[in-house]
Amino acid sequence: MHHLESQAGEVVSVHRSATHTFSKETVEVIKLLSGLGVEGDAHLGKTVKHRFRVAQKPNQPNLRQVHLIHSELFDEVRKAGFQVEPGQMGENITTRGIQLLALPTGTKL
Repeated sequence: MHHLESQAGEVVSVHRSATHTFSKETVEVIKLLSGLGVEGDAHLGKTVKHRFRVAQKPNQPNLRQVHLIHSELFDEVRKAGFQVEPGQMGENITTRGIQLLALPTGTKL
């Protein structure tokens, strides 16, 4: 298990949606439930919740309980002429200063 200790970063905002919507509402606080995901979010649960994956095999483990996106991505797409704000990509947690794409599977944040 890789632990993230040497990298400084911050949570910019948090989001959840009780229904399967593309964007999620920005909220003050979310509660992370171990092994389940974000309390009150449509993707909460031990088994898959994404509609496509449920249709394939509904009893497979939910490996996408919490969705994180780095806000630096929004900076990149803004340069290309697109205006995207935190929560609009369906993420639960928007970060800054954490290289999320470089983290190995099993990293604990």
